Amino acid sequence: MIKDSSAKKHLADSMAFAFEKDLHQDNLPQAEIDKLITRSKSRINDAPVVIMLCLDMTDMNKYEDKKRNRAEFLTATQSVANAGMQLLLATHAEGLGGVWVCSPIFAQETVQKALDISKDWEPQAMFLIGYPLVVPDLRERKNIKEITIFK
Repeated sequence: MIKDSSAKKHLADSMAFAFEKDLHQDNLPQAEIDKLITRSKSRINDAPVVIMLCLDMTDMNKYEDKKRNRAEFLTATQSVANAGMQLLLATHAEGLGGVWVCSPIFAQETVQKALDISKDWEPQAMFLIGYPLVVPDLRERKNIKEITIFK
């Protein structure tokens, strides 16, 4: 959990540097890159609390074949995602707002260095937590029969 403004700034600046390199590779115009970088940095810096969820494979099973190792990795990834959803539900239950951001997956080494965490901890998701300035209207949801197959 990151609350300290200097730690958030260091994380935001580090991630922005990596993000900008990727955006240049995408051949985006500099004005668009600047806009995206500014938004990215402000989201991290303005959040009262930043939580980084990481995956750690050190205690997971190891197999002789790639197929089962891949399945073990996906199992761990699903566990991290489930923890993230529970975090958002708990955040909402407390009257807070939360945003799930997957950008750390694209800059794992950068995040590890910025937060001084073990290379065994693979950043998967970043949660920006705080009181919402505006509570959005609920979006209309599809009927369950439209998105589920019952047999």
